Amino acid sequence: MANLTLTGILEKMTGKDKDYRYMATSDLLNELNKEGFKLDVDLEAKLSNIVIQQLDDAAGDVSGLAVKCLVPLVKKIREQQVLEMTNKLCDKLLDGKEQHRDIASIALKTIVGEVPSPSIAQSVLVSISPKLIRGITAPGMSTEIKCECLDIICDVLQKYGNVMASDHEVLLGALLPQLSLNQASVRKKAVSSIASLSSSLSDDLLAKATVEVVRLLKSKATKSEITRTNIQMIGALSRAVGYRFGPHLGDTVAILIGYCNNASENDEELREYSLQALESFLLRCPRDISSYCDQILRLTLEFLSYDPNFTDNMEEDTDEESCVEEEDDESANEYTDDEDVSWKVRRASAKCLAALIVSRPEMLSRLYEEVYIDKFQDCIHTLYGIEHSILVCMLVSKFDELYPDFGTPFPFPTTSMQRLFFPDTLHMLCSPKYLLKQEVPKIIRSVNRQLREKSIKTKVGAFSVLKEVVIVLPDCLADHIGSLTPGIEKALCDKSSTSNLKIEALVFTRLVLASHAPSVFHPYIKAISAPVISAVGERYYKVTAEALRVCGELVRVLRPNFEAYGFDFKPYVHPIYSAIMSRLTNQDQDQEVKECAISCMGLVVFTFGDHVGGELPECLPVLVDRMGNEITRLTAVKAFAVIATSPLHLDLSCVLEHVISELTAFLRKANRALRQATLGTLNTLIVGYGDKIASGAYEVIVVELSTLISDSDLHMAALALELCSTLMADKRSGPNVGLTVRNKVLPQALTLIRSSLLQGQALLALQHFFSSLVSSTNTSFDVLLDSLLSTAKPSAKSGAVAKQALFSIAQCVAVLCLAAGDKNCLSTVNMLTDILKADSSTNSAKQHLALLCLGEIGRRKDLSSQDHIENIVIDSFQSPFEEIKSAASYALGNIAVGNLSKYLPFILDKIDNQQKKQYLLLHSLKEVIVRQSVDKAEFDDSSVEKIINLLFNHCESDEEGVRNVVAECLGKIALIEPGKLVPELKERTLYPAAFTRATAVIAVKYSIVERQEKIDEILYPEISSFLMLIKDTDRHVRRAAVLALSTAAHNKPNLIKGLLPELLPLLYDQTVIKQELIRTVDLGPFKHTVDDGLELRKAAFECVDTLLDSCLDQMNPSSFIVPYLSSGLDDHYDVKMPCHLILSKLAEKCPSAVLAVLDSLVDPLQKTINFRPKQDAVKQEVDRNEDMIRSALRVIASLNRISGDDCSHKFKYLMNEIAKSPTLWEKYSSIRNE
Repeated sequence: MANLTLTGILEKMTGKDKDYRYMATSDLLNELNKEGFKLDVDLEAKLSNIVIQQLDDAAGDVSGLAVKCLVPLVKKIREQQVLEMTNKLCDKLLDGKEQHRDIASIALKTIVGEVPSPSIAQSVLVSISPKLIRGITAPGMSTEIKCECLDIICDVLQKYGNVMASDHEVLLGALLPQLSLNQASVRKKAVSSIASLSSSLSDDLLAKATVEVVRLLKSKATKSEITRTNIQMIGALSRAVGYRFGPHLGDTVAILIGYCNNASENDEELREYSLQALESFLLRCPRDISSYCDQILRLTLEFLSYDPNFTDNMEEDTDEESCVEEEDDESANEYTDDEDVSWKVRRASAKCLAALIVSRPEMLSRLYEEVYIDKFQDCIHTLYGIEHSILVCMLVSKFDELYPDFGTPFPFPTTSMQRLFFPDTLHMLCSPKYLLKQEVPKIIRSVNRQLREKSIKTKVGAFSVLKEVVIVLPDCLADHIGSLTPGIEKALCDKSSTSNLKIEALVFTRLVLASHAPSVFHPYIKAISAPVISAVGERYYKVTAEALRVCGELVRVLRPNFEAYGFDFKPYVHPIYSAIMSRLTNQDQDQEVKECAISCMGLVVFTFGDHVGGELPECLPVLVDRMGNEITRLTAVKAFAVIATSPLHLDLSCVLEHVISELTAFLRKANRALRQATLGTLNTLIVGYGDKIASGAYEVIVVELSTLISDSDLHMAALALELCSTLMADKRSGPNVGLTVRNKVLPQALTLIRSSLLQGQALLALQHFFSSLVSSTNTSFDVLLDSLLSTAKPSAKSGAVAKQALFSIAQCVAVLCLAAGDKNCLSTVNMLTDILKADSSTNSAKQHLALLCLGEIGRRKDLSSQDHIENIVIDSFQSPFEEIKSAASYALGNIAVGNLSKYLPFILDKIDNQQKKQYLLLHSLKEVIVRQSVDKAEFDDSSVEKIINLLFNHCESDEEGVRNVVAECLGKIALIEPGKLVPELKERTLYPAAFTRATAVIAVKYSIVERQEKIDEILYPEISSFLMLIKDTDRHVRRAAVLALSTAAHNKPNLIKGLLPELLPLLYDQTVIKQELIRTVDLGPFKHTVDDGLELRKAAFECVDTLLDSCLDQMNPSSFIVPYLSSGLDDHYDVKMPCHLILSKLAEKCPSAVLAVLDSLVDPLQKTINFRPKQDAVKQEVDRNEDMIRSALRVIASLNRISGDDCSHKFKYLMNEIAKSPTLWEKYSSIRNE
């Protein structure tokens, strides 16, 4: 039946009526797209011939439909028929009529792109390649035919370049001569075709192509236009083959630089193409280009201000007054030249410089120095001052990103010379920000000239410069506000100003108002405020919204201080209020404008409420009304939070009850941001206006709060608990509030405290909640204590309580006891000690909690009045349960914090005399030391000496746990007494015992904390003594040094940046598998291989991961990826995971370095995702393998994001393999959508 239908369609397709042919071809397309469509042999040939004939149809819409038919047809006919069709199309292309050439080319591309299998594709290519090559090389072929053939070859090579390996040499031989032809269109197509071919060429053929292009470039007889084509060819080759072009840089870089310098004055295209090729080298061959970076840098800096039409005598006068007088003359005589394309050279140079900045982070400090000092200071006065200002500001921002502490007084100078002469100011004086700040007056003079120009584009650029300057140097324009004000005023008021210019001017005004002292603007408020207020009434919503934001900053500037009245702000209050009120009451406007108006009105009421008191009954109800609108309610809630904190204590009685009611209802909404804002606003209102809120409203709020307290959203729970504590602390709240809290909130709080997720702000809020609850009316301490202690009991639903939850319960018990008074605290301590005296073998959970509670209470209160409490606690060291021993150690240490003079000597004596309890006692000592280091407390000298001697005596312990505790104690004491500890630790790095050296280094690791400490200045000159142990002969010492380096890189990168050139090669060496650390253990029936270097390699890769975050400017990723990272990707599971993280990070931060060696990374990743565990593997092994596959796929997704169209064929093949596997593709898709 289908064949009959098709026969009828084919008859109509050959009819004379154009409409019939069109409808029949459309019907054929529908039939071909049906899934069950099949053809017999005869009909297949007939159909193919008719479709080919239709391509020549005089009606364009019919031939267009015929091309569409080819897409499904190619997939449903035999290979022989496909070959016949392609041969006919080739013949039409080469020998057919001129008017049929385009459609034949399109049809041929369609067929090649849609062939269903590689085998058919190969047959097609074998058939058409010779004909296409003939179309390019045969004498007498027209330019149009050559272009069409080159187009098809380019498409074929992009998709099937690897399949055509046998034809590569022939194709290359046919294509290279096309680069020397006179026809520009042929040369352009040839460049694209050779680039597509090169990605699949062998190294020998790639070298042949490069040599030929270089030969043409060296030839002095070559025409200039052909030279330009060959330079484009060099850039295209580099972009196509990536890092494989590296070996040919020696032949090409010098030629390109020479052409840049020696090209004729008007040959901007030649310079542009040369710079573009150099940019590609920098991005795609980062390792091989290293030796040429200095030359390229000098070249780009030279051409950054290239303009053959500009000379020194064209420089404008820098005197501002003369500029004002000659404004009209300057505008009239402004240089304009539509034919000038020198900007392309400057753009190419800037892109090349940007590539240098991106690909060479280790050169950034030098780049800044070169770009800033050599170029910016020289050309700030020129026509391109604005361009350079933006470039330098962006470079300073990038410098600031990689050197976050550079430019602030450094606590430890880097050399002895600096210590003598520049103890604090050297880094400040060398800072990019400092150097840029010196040039601000010149920038402002240049910008002011540009703001007086007629060109809107120039003015927009000028404000862009100012914006960048303010972002980089927030307080640098204080002395220039007066000179900038006319430019702002003109940009906002001039009738010729565009919306884009007004927005740029307003954004800059907002930034400058926010970043400078208010007093700076007071002399110019009238000039600034008038155009801003006028802009609030603009019709374009983006201008209005930005003007409202500026008004918000203007309000702060007008009245920065509520006590002093140094500036008369009153004349500006009502104009601002009226402008904002007109926008606030207007419902028919954009949401952004509505939100800005609400926020701005909140600030106006907060600041000027005492001067617009008469208008408050009109204004506040409008804000309340906006709370009822779903779109604006969040902004309105935040506005009331601002108003409630006003020191003016405004009268909100007209809307307070309504506001509280609305806010209470919002606590039930699903919008999380709204609930968060509501909790904060309610807290503020209750603190400031609690005396005007009915107690009944408190009870309703408490009921709503109870639903928000859970571990599913700890931040929300913390806010709810804080509000609850505020309600209970309010003296005006009645007994019913406390009762409602106990009935509704307390059960939720007791559930929350059992959560293992509870920590941070939520835990502190919970402690405050219990403290407030026990202090509230008619609340029994004993009942609360029992409730808390009972939460530690195992429940039928959730089972035993998590260890973290026991610590939370203990902290809340301690806070509750202290809030309840000494009597209740004493009775609780007695009760807890009685629990400890009971049989420890039967009540382990109860004893565990009792010890933790005693520790938390003892840390906050001196328990020395309790007789022998230390002995009662230490008796628990004999418990058969490990958790009891650990809790006892914790309790003893924290009790000692409450009274050091009594309990510290006791702990030290026991450590010396009780060998079996030594480990637990050291943990107790650690608790004391850590707490003292955090609280900035100090031991007396005799105690320090005893502790240090005791700890050093245990440095060589055979137990790793003991050594680790000793190291942590030494590190934390070093924070308290750095002058004593650092020299002692340094001395022990030279001890013959490896464990002593390792302990000394780990101690330094624990002493490097994020906050600023006095040890930093002492440790800085000595840290190399510890970190250089990375080349120690003992692996334990090397691992300790790697861990210390990782901690320093994370917490205090400035400590180690100067050492990295020497440390990085040593660190990279630790990532290599060392055969001498692999041993075989004979277990009788089988042998087990043990890799003692595994932990060291894992630590080394994790250290590199940390360094990439904090010290990227000191690293050259190209030298690390191969061979070290590529080796790690094929290592043990524990090493692969950090390597995957590193590669993902490098793909984001240094994509060019990764793309340059992408081929070498594919094999280990492919091996990982294809690995399958043995059939008898346990569940843990299966789960680990699944995690590894997902980790590898996550890396592949990162690589795919940066690979682009010119990525390696190996990576494309890997992506195709993933796409073909349903299991892998499902995992990959879910990861990509994370």
